[in-house]
Amino acid sequence: MELKRVVITGMGALTPIGNNLEEYWDALKAGKSGCAPITYFDTEHFKTKFACEIKNFTVTDFIDRKEARRMDRFAQYALVAGDEAIADSGLDLDSIDKYRVGVIWGAGIGGLETFQEEVKAFAAGNGIPRFNPFFIPKMIADIAPAHISIKYGFMGPNYTTVSACASSANAMLDAVNYIRLGHCDVIVTGGSEAAVAQAGMGGFNAMHALSTRNESPETASRPFDATRDGFVLGEGAGALVLEDYEYAKARGAKIYAEVIGGGFSSDAYHITAPDPEGRGVIAVMKNTLQNAGINPEDVDHINTHGTSTPLGDVAELKAIKEVFGDHASNISINSTKSMTGHLLGAAGAIESIASVMAIREGIIPPTINHTTVDENIDPSLRLVLNKPEKREVNIALSNTFGFGGHNCCIAFRKI
Repeated sequence: MELKRVVITGMGALTPIGNNLEEYWDALKAGKSGCAPITYFDTEHFKTKFACEIKNFTVTDFIDRKEARRMDRFAQYALVAGDEAIADSGLDLDSIDKYRVGVIWGAGIGGLETFQEEVKAFAAGNGIPRFNPFFIPKMIADIAPAHISIKYGFMGPNYTTVSACASSANAMLDAVNYIRLGHCDVIVTGGSEAAVAQAGMGGFNAMHALSTRNESPETASRPFDATRDGFVLGEGAGALVLEDYEYAKARGAKIYAEVIGGGFSSDAYHITAPDPEGRGVIAVMKNTLQNAGINPEDVDHINTHGTSTPLGDVAELKAIKEVFGDHASNISINSTKSMTGHLLGAAGAIESIASVMAIREGIIPPTINHTTVDENIDPSLRLVLNKPEKREVNIALSNTFGFGGHNCCIAFRKI
């Protein structure tokens, strides 16, 4: 059986540095930090008092007030980004076969804030269970793609992948494989997260995973820098419309890039720490090259997982050097988390969008906030630091890894 080709025809973004695709991409090129003091709750007793929140966003500008109240923020974000991507794709919603259109979404946590508030209200009460009837439908991680499919009547496969911070990358590759095998013509995919809440901040602080650079939050996310001290929590959503290439071509669709393959692996090492030798990361990139039918020297750009943790950044760069050898010095390597923070289950989606736009415009966004060289990082690597790099990008990879050792890599090609 010949596998079908898969292309990207629509994209949408709701991020800490831009509330739509255009704003997001412009901010990436400008090296804009999305980090600031938290506004959602009082952080007086928290170790970390900052995050990358969505800004200047009023949900009722996009979703009816009554409907919005029945949705956790992570689902609201999903619907807004999904709307943008679907509109951007130019799909004729009246003529498509909606049984062959699916929604496969990623969320690492789901409705954390909803869960937190309902449990707090119960604990503060008299023991009588007075829960919101929408508590469960607001909280469950699979509700985000449900909202998209219900709004548009898409009746193909519909579910959420959960693999911590690799969730939306896993969702995208599931979508790619459904189309490759001929099960669907179109799939809306991506991911969303809204974990900037007391439970989210407190939980990650307890793990010592977050930066505590409270005196300078805008510079706290600093991948590859010797003074990095943890990641910065972010929130938002990214959505992509994937299509069978022949289907997209027949309808005259705008095509951003082709998804030529991807890979999965597991570290099988630790519930939170990365394998220091990067064995799982080496495996996932090798799997991706094989699946995409490309050679190491074909790759021009890698948007790394690059969370700004002391162990993770070094392990990933060592793995890149191992897989690509001498060619690694020709690959433009960045981490857009330096600007957006870490969107957990939505990271793979928004970083894939950044990779696709790098291909489309020939611009690699910078890794900002780099001031001090880390002697543990190979100096021959071509890190894009503090300012964007202009170059032709024919093939780009996006790496996304999750707690539990889940690794995912996606390959994109100019078409």
